[in-house]
Amino acid sequence: MLDIGTSRPRNIDWKRAAAILYGDWGTSKAYVLGLAFAVAGYSSFWLLVPMCLLTALVGVNYITICRLYPNGGGVYASVRHRSEVISIVGAFLMIADYIVTASLSALAAFKYLGVEHPVYFAGVAILAIGALNLLGPKHSGAFAVIISVPTAVIVLLLVFFALPHLGVAFAHLKPLHGGIIHHWTGFVSIVLALSGVEAIANATGVMKLNPGSSLHSPVVTRTSTKALLVVLTEVVGMTSLLGLAMMALPGLVCVSGEVNAPGAQGVRDYMLRYMAEVFIGHSLGPLFGTIAAWAVSITFSLLLLSAVNTALLGLISISFLMSKDHELPPLFSKLNQFGVPYFSLMVMTFIPIALVLLVGDISGLADLYAVGVVGAIATNLGATSTDRKLVLKTKERLLMFVTFAILLAIEVTLFLEKPGARVFAVTILAVGLIMRGLAREHSARKAARAREKGHQLHHHKVAQVPLSSSELTALTAKTRSLHRTNFEHPTQHHGGPILAAVRGVGKTLDFAVSEAQETGRPLYVMFVREQPVIAPGDRKKKWYDDRDAKAIFQSLEKKGLGEMILPCYTISDSPPNAIADLASMIGAERVIIGASQRGTLITMLRGDMVSTLSKMIPEDMYLVVCG
Repeated sequence: MLDIGTSRPRNIDWKRAAAILYGDWGTSKAYVLGLAFAVAGYSSFWLLVPMCLLTALVGVNYITICRLYPNGGGVYASVRHRSEVISIVGAFLMIADYIVTASLSALAAFKYLGVEHPVYFAGVAILAIGALNLLGPKHSGAFAVIISVPTAVIVLLLVFFALPHLGVAFAHLKPLHGGIIHHWTGFVSIVLALSGVEAIANATGVMKLNPGSSLHSPVVTRTSTKALLVVLTEVVGMTSLLGLAMMALPGLVCVSGEVNAPGAQGVRDYMLRYMAEVFIGHSLGPLFGTIAAWAVSITFSLLLLSAVNTALLGLISISFLMSKDHELPPLFSKLNQFGVPYFSLMVMTFIPIALVLLVGDISGLADLYAVGVVGAIATNLGATSTDRKLVLKTKERLLMFVTFAILLAIEVTLFLEKPGARVFAVTILAVGLIMRGLAREHSARKAARAREKGHQLHHHKVAQVPLSSSELTALTAKTRSLHRTNFEHPTQHHGGPILAAVRGVGKTLDFAVSEAQETGRPLYVMFVREQPVIAPGDRKKKWYDDRDAKAIFQSLEKKGLGEMILPCYTISDSPPNAIADLASMIGAERVIIGASQRGTLITMLRGDMVSTLSKMIPEDMYLVVCG
């Protein structure tokens, strides 16, 4: 048995990483400008500036986080080696952040579109996105990449048409009024532009490696640093400029937390659309102003809905990881036929729906939003900055600790000043800790049953030994030279081995065995367990723990091929990459896979295995589809 380990393709370059980050980080300006004006009116620019500086400070620290954790630097993964309890707290704060991100983004999307009853539209949109993810769509990340480009272009155009109005903006700009406590409370209430930075930390495990680094000693700084700096520059620069340009809008009035404009009510929740209508309409006429307003509405709505999808994927990823680590009940890691944790997805879809229906207001959701994201980032930075085992320069450690202290002060203020946020965060933590207790209880019962049965590894007929790349290559050379007497009716052996990637016992496997018998070639039978996230515990998982793999590999004992057949087991979030990697490693002459039984819609959402794999394998390698 060949255990070729878990695999995650490192195919995310800096452009794609930046686009994915922008899909989360870049959405904040859609609602933070209006919320800031609702808090401080024509003085709000003086709150937006420190918020942007804090965002830049956090971004700089996460450049270091991405360097330190090239296999995933999110709060749960990076803190776990220090303290399981702290990592659990950070994880549940991150779950709280993702929940509110999904609710807030969906509601903001339909506020920009100006539909009636946007709360209900938001709930239906979250439900629809969750349902699509039950099919495990592979192109959802690509959508974020596609929509981020026109969004960035529209932001640049909006800034271009706003520049002539900056003189008026400075004339309208007013100083802050009240004491420092009042200013601090106002600043804390608009700290909303931080969430996306955790997304890029979690993605380091799939980023392209720096030249000269390897999978055993990965370095991804070329990808992560460039992506962070590009998006950070846009978020900080454009939010600051648009925040200043907002001061040029005449006649804005704050009423009970809302912002009204001449001829437009409730512009707090669609400030960018109103700015486009005013600034572009002033330069090119009312018709172009209306067109620009709709362009802003549509692009930002799509970007916000993409952020909903990103949040749901983040929720199922972190809950799946926690379930695999026995921090949540095992039901959260049960996969459907598309490799999606279906129970986790259903739960994590209905909670944001319930939240958006219950709160139903951008400002109310914003209060809940900050407590999760600030707490999670503070946990990550605090644990990392105080870890003496990590290689950190003194200035990097000091900067990270200062940032942690600022975020901790913000988190404490949120708990004191925002009762709704306090109740929400405590509820998430309490429910999470209860589920953790249930998971640990289940794990203990399972271990006790295993001891009672006297389950021992040597009872299995086939031993599984993890092999390095060099060992696998050596074994492959050995199998190629095996004597043909392993077959009852040997034939001349020409060419390289055969690789058959199978999902179960059936005609694809039978065809591969018959081909090996007729040609005398070594046959590698590969089973790929598809999962959206690779948990640390998956690296220790054995084939006999997987019911489907066990059925396939035990059936091979009856095929009579002896040592000429080599079963292979792996866990991957990208089966085509796993198959192509093994095929290249063993020098396969042909790769055999089964024909897809999926419908047109599922194929469109998930992608076609045949076309994807055909692009990955070398040109001199045959791809045989067994239909």
